[in-house]
Amino acid sequence: MSRVIRAALFQAAWTGDKESMIRAHEQAARDAAAQGAQILCFQELFYGPYFCQVQDPAFYEYAERIPDGPTVRRFQELARELNLVLVLPMYEEEQPGVLYNTAAVLDADGSYLGKYRKTHIPQVHGFWEKFYFRPGNSGWPVFDTAVGKVGVYICYDRHFPEGWRALGLSGAEIVFNPSATSRGLSGYLWQLEQPAAAVANEYFVGAINRVGIEELGDDDFYGTSYFVDPEAQFVGEVASDKESELLVRDLDLAKLREVRDRWQFYRDRAPGAYTPLTAP
Repeated sequence: MSRVIRAALFQAAWTGDKESMIRAHEQAARDAAAQGAQILCFQELFYGPYFCQVQDPAFYEYAERIPDGPTVRRFQELARELNLVLVLPMYEEEQPGVLYNTAAVLDADGSYLGKYRKTHIPQVHGFWEKFYFRPGNSGWPVFDTAVGKVGVYICYDRHFPEGWRALGLSGAEIVFNPSATSRGLSGYLWQLEQPAAAVANEYFVGAINRVGIEELGDDDFYGTSYFVDPEAQFVGEVASDKESELLVRDLDLAKLREVRDRWQFYRDRAPGAYTPLTAP
């Protein structure tokens, strides 16, 4: 028996200021809902530029409290109005000087379900994230939303298989990977890692990347957002590599049982043999 949900991703170019960026995402949410979408995920640090191309404390001002800050409250109202589950990747201030790269998850009634804090933080040219973020301490929560069990794994996290598996073990049916990744650096991995994770962990993955070159550096964000199923098949076409785009796709979650019954990866795991993997 099918169990189809309509899911959406929004990849966006930087508009030049926070308020216009938020308005663009509000409009994307309205457009997604008009197309019947039930869940929507935005890109990493969705309301700002990708400021990690430089190391400048002026960008700390983009951080907000979660869930008590203005952006979460604003989108709670919108989620309730549109009956739309929202995944909001944001810059979080837990307290002054304690900052995280975080995704807040809102249910379709506007209620705040919780957050995921990015675990793996890069510090390489053009991606100076340790200047801005502490490593996450949230573990890998799975959120029981109106459309199913949803996990989040943010950008650089995708290079580390352990979190993908932890989300699967906690029952995730779809995992979103909001990102900011640059042409030439990771293009050869973009359509490899998330499909492989979807197969290995037997769930759907929604991969979102921003688009364009921003004034803070030469990172060329190449979009090409997509949904992929647990057989590594793209669900519909991949998004543009140059333009902002709202991607809306139907995902049949009943496929998860079919694939898991066929392969039984979770039955055949050997966790007792993996102890050395947790050694420092």
